[in-house]
Amino acid sequence: MIPRLKMLWIAAGILITGYSSSAQITDSAYVRDNYTKIERNIPMRDGVKLFTAIYIPKNTGKKYPFMINRTPYTVSPYGENNYKTTLGPSSLFLKEGFIFVYQDVRGKWMSEGEFVDVRPQIDNKKTKKDIDESSDTYDTIDWLVKNVNGNNGKAGIYGISYPGFYSTAALPGAHKALKAVSPQAPVTDWFLGDDFHHNGAFMLGDAFSFYSTFGVPRPLPITPDKGPKGFNFPIKDNYRFYLSIGALKNVKEKYFGDSIKFWNDLMEHGNYDEFWKARNIRTHLQNVKPAVLVVGGFFDAEDAYGALQTYKAIEDHDSKANNKLVEGPWFHGGWSRSTGDNFGDIDFDQPTSTWYQQNVEFPFFMQHLKGAANANLAEATIFVTGSNQWKNFTAWPPKETENQTLYFQPDGKLSFSAPTATDSFDEYVSDPNNPVPYQDGIQERRTREYMIDDQRFAARRPDVKVYQTEPLAEDITFTGPLMANLSVATTGTDADYVVKLIDVYPEDAAPSKVNPKAIMGGYEMLVRGEIMRGKFRNSFEKPEAFVPGQVTKVKYALPDVAHTFKKGHSIMIQVQNSWFPLADRNPQQFLDIYHAEDKDFIKATHRIYHDQKNASSLTVTVLKP
Repeated sequence: MIPRLKMLWIAAGILITGYSSSAQITDSAYVRDNYTKIERNIPMRDGVKLFTAIYIPKNTGKKYPFMINRTPYTVSPYGENNYKTTLGPSSLFLKEGFIFVYQDVRGKWMSEGEFVDVRPQIDNKKTKKDIDESSDTYDTIDWLVKNVNGNNGKAGIYGISYPGFYSTAALPGAHKALKAVSPQAPVTDWFLGDDFHHNGAFMLGDAFSFYSTFGVPRPLPITPDKGPKGFNFPIKDNYRFYLSIGALKNVKEKYFGDSIKFWNDLMEHGNYDEFWKARNIRTHLQNVKPAVLVVGGFFDAEDAYGALQTYKAIEDHDSKANNKLVEGPWFHGGWSRSTGDNFGDIDFDQPTSTWYQQNVEFPFFMQHLKGAANANLAEATIFVTGSNQWKNFTAWPPKETENQTLYFQPDGKLSFSAPTATDSFDEYVSDPNNPVPYQDGIQERRTREYMIDDQRFAARRPDVKVYQTEPLAEDITFTGPLMANLSVATTGTDADYVVKLIDVYPEDAAPSKVNPKAIMGGYEMLVRGEIMRGKFRNSFEKPEAFVPGQVTKVKYALPDVAHTFKKGHSIMIQVQNSWFPLADRNPQQFLDIYHAEDKDFIKATHRIYHDQKNASSLTVTVLKP
């Protein structure tokens, strides 16, 4: 066998799906000319020191607030003579002037201590030695305020993805100097909806790609030039590569060995047990004092779940909290990493990211950290695709909506009228050894564009059932949550269910402004897709087998949407039982999938019912005109 740990260290890149920075960064003349960089090891209450890079404005004629970013992805470049090319969430902050603080979290890169993935939160009664991410943030801010000259006693914190989790974790028991926090696509619940599970289904592609590098243990505090490299996929077609692995238990034998601790944790905690519940930060978002700006993207492949659920958790615990939500038409971090004019084949007619930076993010931090004019932000600032408009709402989901139901019908029809047929169903065979791909074509890594891509490739498969409305007589806008209500039966004892909401373009649709080669006539734009592991249909803690042949209800929520289906377009729903290799394969038998054998993966015959007694449907929230 190949020495797995050595292979991972030698064959890999720090960059995994856009999570971290390049180790070699060219100095920015502006940053160097206008900021002084210092590096400090800031002591925590238990004596562990966290490596922190601090950029202080050279103009000492006024005092500045702190803008803090805590990250497991390195604060490089290291060395007080090596400067970042830009600072803060956008160039607006760089030009304005803040004290920018970047910190390697506990146990990562140049910081001391032990790293723990999504470290569990300790409730308020901590001893002087008890630590969590909240206490590390508190101790960092306390040290900064007392030891960095020229500060105004106020701090803000922001971060995207994993740094978004560290931003959220700053909220419980926040330091009095912490005035503004922006969790952006924050890691929130890794079993129910974030990167590595969706409704209990294991998101194989992301988990393998990420932990093949991120999970490699560090021997010492290290800088990026000595860190792990990216995994070298021996088969470049990710569909064939993950099929070649076979059952999940083969990953350790073929690639990881016992070197990746959190992968081993994933394999040992297949239900929503105490391990996962302890990592649910939402239960701790009570009595939030700082102003909060939660940011997410509707087309975020890593985490369309976290922003919506973080905002909701704060609202549920305290509706009077200063808590705002922004959702745009973005991929993971697209509001920071692109102008936001378009994504995939779809054009949005405007630079949505630039607009957000200028009109939402920058004014928010200026108000709370520098006493600038009230940003006057709406409770929810939402970009509606299809109509391509920013809309302000007084609540999210909006109050100006009504629930309607799209019912599956015989012959692949879909309508807002309940079915009238009796004993009506579609029947087909699902084979886990020939799973439905998540995207057309060949990819080495999971792409971000699959979240908005054309679904015609899937509609052609016999194991994907398609339901479609007639062309719409007028525009209709969905804003808010979706609820899948399936009446199904299977010859197996377990099954996954994938429900996809799709905007079907008319045959005379105009060409794509983004991709002239795309055939837009009949284009099937994915608006939202989500998977549910069927054995968790009644409880994520206590899975239940299906009774073969028995009609069973499977009901689950899909992440929220904001989309206008234009006049002349059609609404489509696709249903399938695999989404590979985005999600792992279900053996279609009730067993511990993480320890299944290759022989356990069997074909099953499925039925989707659409009659008076057993209707299948999708409940949608329709925005009132």
